[in-house]
Amino acid sequence: MMCVFCRILAGELPATMVAESERALAIMDINPVTDGHVLVLTRIHAETLLDVPEPDLLDACRLARLVAVRIHRGLAPDGLHLIQNNGRAALQSVPHFHLHLIPRRQGDGKGFDWPLLPGDPWRIRQAAERIRGAL
Repeated sequence: MMCVFCRILAGELPATMVAESERALAIMDINPVTDGHVLVLTRIHAETLLDVPEPDLLDACRLARLVAVRIHRGLAPDGLHLIQNNGRAALQSVPHFHLHLIPRRQGDGKGFDWPLLPGDPWRIRQAAERIRGAL
């Protein structure tokens, strides 16, 4: 069974389109965090950032920037979240690579912050070494 985004791309489910490119599509989120919440999804089915081919990723990022400019001009928010979730632990709800563009306003009552707590320098260095070693 195809994922919901593949069904939208196939024309089986409706969506409100904002913009499109060769490899990506920007649609309004039907469960918006705020007014103007847009999703940019790849036309190819790839579950996460780790799976999406680089040309599709780059095209989706270019389209996301274009839509962000249009959100800024059209809605004049105070800020904008660009969010991309990978896997259930990161709250990915649809297993198809997509970017969230969420306009934000001061005092909009929507969260998405965490307290800034100093990290353990040793653990930071160890994580950096493991990441560098995996490149």
